[in-house]
Amino acid sequence: MANRIMTHLLCYDDHRSITEDIKKRFDDTSRYRVDSFLSFQDLIARSTIEKEVSSCKVAIICVPDAPEQFEAIGQFTADIRKADPSTGMILLGPPDKMDELKKVVRFNIDAYIPKNSNSVLRIHNTVKKLISEYSISIYRRRRNLSFYILFGFIILAAVLLLIARIRFPEYF
Repeated sequence: MANRIMTHLLCYDDHRSITEDIKKRFDDTSRYRVDSFLSFQDLIARSTIEKEVSSCKVAIICVPDAPEQFEAIGQFTADIRKADPSTGMILLGPPDKMDELKKVVRFNIDAYIPKNSNSVLRIHNTVKKLISEYSISIYRRRRNLSFYILFGFIILAAVLLLIARIRFPEYF
């Protein structure tokens, strides 16, 4: 693989409890950049800044334990999608309130992960899946462009062959 895709992990964590574990898991600075935010506005501002840069972006949002804040998280995820629709979303929430969270925030989320001992591993696997989907979309665009160029060349060659047949019939 000639070039590596730079992945930006945008973590929203009130208490920075999981951010340090994520930084330890994604320690390769040539492939990952982990940024931690304490406010929604900072994360949305960074997401809009990073929109111009073509790289894979994943927002990891640690949901507070209070169920009354689930609506705010739902609005927050919608704002991130408005800022950059290609950003992947991972919600990290309390395991006992995961069903309530799925009911309130059900759109635009790539993964719901409960907070437990193996949540960092599940985050890692989900990020790898999102990177793969991003790579596939890049290669799909390149393939489609190549097909369009190929079909254009075939049509041009057919038109030139038809013109040559009409103009010089003695060679055919």
